[in-house]
Amino acid sequence: MSYTPAQVKALLDDRYLRYNTTAFIAPDPVSIPHLFSQKQDIEIAGFFAAILAWGQRKTIINKCRELLQRMDNAPFQYITQHQDDDLKQLLGFKHRTFNDTDLLYLVYFFRWFYERHQSLEEAFLGDPAHPLKDQKARLEYFYNLIFSLPEAPHRTRKHISTPAKKSACKRINMYLRWMVRQDNKGVDFGIWRQMSPADLVCPCDVHVQRVARRLGLIQRTQSDWAMAEELTQNLRQLDPADPVKYDYALFGLGIEEKF
Repeated sequence: MSYTPAQVKALLDDRYLRYNTTAFIAPDPVSIPHLFSQKQDIEIAGFFAAILAWGQRKTIINKCRELLQRMDNAPFQYITQHQDDDLKQLLGFKHRTFNDTDLLYLVYFFRWFYERHQSLEEAFLGDPAHPLKDQKARLEYFYNLIFSLPEAPHRTRKHISTPAKKSACKRINMYLRWMVRQDNKGVDFGIWRQMSPADLVCPCDVHVQRVARRLGLIQRTQSDWAMAEELTQNLRQLDPADPVKYDYALFGLGIEEKF
């Protein structure tokens, strides 16, 4: 069955309203940053929730809660004020192929970064004198920055995607949706204001891709950055100011309705 552009817009607008509600939070990894109110805690908890978003949602949430307990449920304070002995609390943490080597380096990087910056948003923006305007460039800048320290383990690179390697960057794009999108629905935080929701790229998991292909929003068969851009460009035809709001609709249709 083929759908007209008007039918696609009507369907996605309807499902956006259905799924972008606080009921979405509890079973989703976005529930992890919602445990906090301080901006830096939200940034850090959200980052780890996105990076670990691999597998069943219930397992992801449980592993994130375990990680936060190891950080005394105060991630910003733990990262910026820990003593070497406190790092023993992180030893043995594992989720899929992410292990304590990766975790210890990211904690090290965040401490280094927050000693120099107020918000993790700045890790995506580039040189303040020449701020990056393009989302592809921002993600590439973030990847290069996070692995710029000489202590960076090579193995940790596989856990953070970059468009430079043609990845669709699902988890980082999801994280940016959480931090940047602004509405009154209570799911996304909108605490980062130097990036515009109009610039965001849609997170493309298997459910989103399947539904988007069925609706004719993507033609590209390969799951890569070009596909994510193709989908987002077509979503901009439906809402230029906030294309990634339709992530809710596509994901809900895929996982809840098996569309």
